[in-house]
Amino acid sequence: MPLDALFNTLKVSGTGTRAQRLRMDTIASNLANINTTRTAEGGPYRRQVPVFEEVFDEMLRSEYDPREDVFNGVQVAGVVPAQKPFKQVYDCGHPDADKDGYVTVPNINAMEEMTNLIDASRAYEANLSVIRNTRQIISETIGLLRRG
Repeated sequence: MPLDALFNTLKVSGTGTRAQRLRMDTIASNLANINTTRTAEGGPYRRQVPVFEEVFDEMLRSEYDPREDVFNGVQVAGVVPAQKPFKQVYDCGHPDADKDGYVTVPNINAMEEMTNLIDASRAYEANLSVIRNTRQIISETIGLLRRG
């Protein structure tokens, strides 16, 4: 495996760690706003969801040249509001309750967010493991080249 391919592996895993970090930040924001019934835009906080997209480039060309700076990975296309409807909770003492005593609350499920947080954390750790192992392989390869 040429060193260029190993460096590309570092780049790909780097994009993965950045994407998963943003995913964890978004989840943390959702959890922090689980009880927010008023926002500047009006209405309750709407759950945010990061949208990822693949970055495929030169690797898919038939005349691929491994000496070119090829980059593949993932990038965040944006963070969008979830379209899941808001929930209605009966709480006649709440300042945002309607005339029937119902409050419109965010469309956030704490259990789902925690599951997503664990998933994002494990994906982040997996990318870090790839980075650590690739750095080790590069270091050992350079050591062998120096001796040879």
